[in-house]
Amino acid sequence: MAIVGKQFPDLNVDAMNEMGDTFKLNVLEEAKNNKKKVLLFWYPKDFTFVCPTELHAFEAAKEEFAKRNTIVIGASCDTPEVHFAWLNTPKDNGGIEGVTYPILADSNRNLASTLGILDITNEKYNEETGVVTVEGDNVTYRATYVIDEDGIVQHEGVNNMPIGRNVNEFLRIIDALTHVQEKGEVCPANWEEGKDAMSANRLGTAEYLANHVN
Repeated sequence: MAIVGKQFPDLNVDAMNEMGDTFKLNVLEEAKNNKKKVLLFWYPKDFTFVCPTELHAFEAAKEEFAKRNTIVIGASCDTPEVHFAWLNTPKDNGGIEGVTYPILADSNRNLASTLGILDITNEKYNEETGVVTVEGDNVTYRATYVIDEDGIVQHEGVNNMPIGRNVNEFLRIIDALTHVQEKGEVCPANWEEGKDAMSANRLGTAEYLANHVN
């Protein structure tokens, strides 16, 4: 169920930082209390293949997000202990040593279930045995959320497991959101920081098309 335009769920989740500290983190409160945007990205599993490339890519862009008043938070359904082991594994061995943003450890899947991003293709209940079986890994897809300073979700997107994300696209989305917030204009197709935006009316669209589309 889409939550764009709605408040992000108000849930406390275990998290791990690079120092090995486990603590409770509430994404909604991070946004509202700090008056910052939040880029929250979910990945399927620690110690896998595409996932470390994404975590290192977000780390490399962390300062660019900070310039945009944005906090980066990673998330998966692994436990804090597994996160800590991965954080202590060198990059050349498939680890994420050097990652400095917090990583949610949603091992009870409370938040992932609320967001509806778990890979559960089929759930069956056997009335005779009382056993519930699940088809799928019961881990998250590559879901990404941009949350504004008021805790409202402004972007959500979900990739299937094999498809890694382009970090620069989320910087562009945050630039567009900031432009809308500050200028009151809307951002057309392929908009990037420094390009013309337009007024949210028919005249604005007509002028933009006349000047920018051949």
